[in-house]
Amino acid sequence: MGQRSSQDRPSRRAFLGTTAAACAPLSTLAFAARPDLGKAMAQAAQHWLNTLSPALRGRGRLDWSDRRREAWHYVPRARPGVALRDMSAAQTAAAWDLIACLLSARGLEQARQGLMLERTLGAVTRNPGFRDPGNYALVLFGDPAASAPWSWRFEGHHLSLTTVIAPGYGVAVTPVFFGANPATIPAPHAHAGFRLLGKEQDAAFALIRSLEGSARQSAIIAERSLGDIVAGPGRELSLAQFEGIALAALADGQRDGVMRILKLYAHTLRDEIAVPALARVREAGLEQLHFAWAGSLEPGRPHYFRVHGPTVLIEYDNTQDGANHVHAVWIDPATVFGRDLIKAHYQSAH
Repeated sequence: MGQRSSQDRPSRRAFLGTTAAACAPLSTLAFAARPDLGKAMAQAAQHWLNTLSPALRGRGRLDWSDRRREAWHYVPRARPGVALRDMSAAQTAAAWDLIACLLSARGLEQARQGLMLERTLGAVTRNPGFRDPGNYALVLFGDPAASAPWSWRFEGHHLSLTTVIAPGYGVAVTPVFFGANPATIPAPHAHAGFRLLGKEQDAAFALIRSLEGSARQSAIIAERSLGDIVAGPGRELSLAQFEGIALAALADGQRDGVMRILKLYAHTLRDEIAVPALARVREAGLEQLHFAWAGSLEPGRPHYFRVHGPTVLIEYDNTQDGANHVHAVWIDPATVFGRDLIKAHYQSAH
């Protein structure tokens, strides 16, 4: 989820407010920095808990065994944890400090813009009471002060960030979901023309349009868009087979187009996570990556694309509301919900 042109990006004051991220910068030495990142998250999570009243603390930290730990979703609904609307200014600042330990500066801006887009959706649909930027909740599972694995999730409509920390083993981040409704803010609303996920869309259209003949035919898996992401909640590992065209069959410039999409998604996260995630993709073999497309080749009409390999799945769908409503997810099938780290931790402990 990439940088935006001045046309795509509203003013920072309009969307970001005044809270500044305080998670200290960490080394960007990829794998070596991951344990330090887990420690920083634990400190930020504990600080947030310390700002809460006993009643809110009971909502903000649940048992590791709670069945809701993997029950993510991107629809507007009530969620476990403490919602932003129920936090004081100090508690809200502490929550964003934890989120800033996960997201890059660009990703943090995108998350805040997504929350404010919820207010725009309320105006567009004339239902401001239902579309509430305060209905985004932070919840911890397990104890960040202990040596056992723990996790946290920040989630609301069109945003879901799941992070698992196994002390001494690392940090796992997936699923990561960003959505946008409206995908392009219509006139006469404030910030008309703003596209929260515009760079991702532009990169994918540039890539599919660069393909010709049999290469384009191989990439297109359906004449109509799929209607939504496939690997949604509870279906994270449902796409077992690669579809579309393999990078091994693409020209160099087209391979670069696939990597541009990957980097837009990965660099929503801090370098301590993005760099090793991209390294895992390369180590698994770039030639195994597949790019797939479904639907129209014209912006403004329903379309879907996917980048899929052994250690990455990116899905993007823009079908609903006249192709002005985006759902997008990034999953590492090998580390979803940190299951690999949790397994390593318990094998070592026992």
